[in-house]
Amino acid sequence: MRATVSILALILVAGCSQAPRDDGTTTADDATTADSAPGVDVTAAPGVAFQYHYGFRLPAQRIAAVQEAHAAACERLGINRCRITAMRYSRDADSDVDARLGFLLAPDLARAFGRDGIRAVEAAEGMVLDAQITGEDAGTKIGQLTRTRDAATADTRTIDARSIGTGREARAELERQRATAIDAARIAQTAIAEQRASLAATPVVFDYRAGQAIRSFDPTSPLTHAADLAVTSARWTLGTVLAALGVGLPPLAVALLGLWLWARGRRLWDRRVARGA
Repeated sequence: MRATVSILALILVAGCSQAPRDDGTTTADDATTADSAPGVDVTAAPGVAFQYHYGFRLPAQRIAAVQEAHAAACERLGINRCRITAMRYSRDADSDVDARLGFLLAPDLARAFGRDGIRAVEAAEGMVLDAQITGEDAGTKIGQLTRTRDAATADTRTIDARSIGTGREARAELERQRATAIDAARIAQTAIAEQRASLAATPVVFDYRAGQAIRSFDPTSPLTHAADLAVTSARWTLGTVLAALGVGLPPLAVALLGLWLWARGRRLWDRRVARGA
């Protein structure tokens, strides 16, 4: 009887530890939603060097202000925790804006910085188009490179010990092997430094695209797609009409002027003929 009660208690505990999904309750695995910045804590993956990339869409006239707000947020953190590494802002003839900001952040701040960046975009009536987080197992690479460096250093010591009392030809071969081992140790040490640098700072990139974010509709819905097509079609039609007018008006004006001059000359000729008659 006691065993049966214990089994039932374990089943109840297991059932309560997982929130149901059918009734809309959010569980730990569902905590990331379309309106939040997906990510993982760096403490959950020690030794992994992450890179964050966010794509935003918002009205063209507000991109510059949002980009400036993101840059100011980085500057407030200080250069030891955030540095701006790249900036681009371009506007084409159709007033379409394409912009980018690149940052290097302290790893423990990257995720929160992305969330705050999304809030600034949404406050400007924008939305998130895509969010990507990639990682590289720098810790494992550092371990492998460290073993390679130590092995090359050990080879150098062995070669130094063997070169004592050897002949000229044998010493020349040992010197060649020693140079190879030193190069291998140097290359490994440089790679270790690069991997450690990738763990010390996390790259974060914000891309901005011009467009109207319809907050009440899903961006992939047929209605939103139809609205985008209508705007694109109207812009193309207006551009085509203006281009046709720009190409056709000068020849038409010259033709009308020639027709008017011909008609006027014809009337003057007819009058002169009438007077002579």
